[in-house]
Amino acid sequence: MTEHEDNMQTDQQVLSTAEEAASLKLFVVLSKAYKNVMDRAVKDMKRHGLSPSEFTILEVLYNKGRFPLQQIGEKILITSGSVTYNIDKLEKRELLRRVPSPSDRRVIYAEITDQGRELFDRIFPEHAAEVHQIMGGLSEEETEMASMLLKKLGKGAERG
Repeated sequence: MTEHEDNMQTDQQVLSTAEEAASLKLFVVLSKAYKNVMDRAVKDMKRHGLSPSEFTILEVLYNKGRFPLQQIGEKILITSGSVTYNIDKLEKRELLRRVPSPSDRRVIYAEITDQGRELFDRIFPEHAAEVHQIMGGLSEEETEMASMLLKKLGKGAERG
């Protein structure tokens, strides 16, 4: 190996080490930010008497309307067993109901009830304001940039 090739290899190793250090720093910063943001958001959800899973299930139904039970877990990233457990709890509280599909007996929908809609009409604007306050450390432009970069990061991680 020539001296020039040896220097190039050393430069690449330094660059690789610097890139790895930056990636590790981002991982730590992202993890801490996620924990702080989620802690505050979950505290707000619980203030309204709902677990995070219950809140997000109702939020999906509130914003999307009738939704297949089988797809709720994928939408909010919880297991099917957890979906069933939380749907049961919300149904007992009369905040949602199960509705069989008229065209496919294998499909059951979840649908927010009038009582659930009234609850969310009241609490969702408060929750949205709290989330906005949580994100208050960023300007609108920074928020948009962060969203774009995090989406790009997520898609890259998904591809492996």
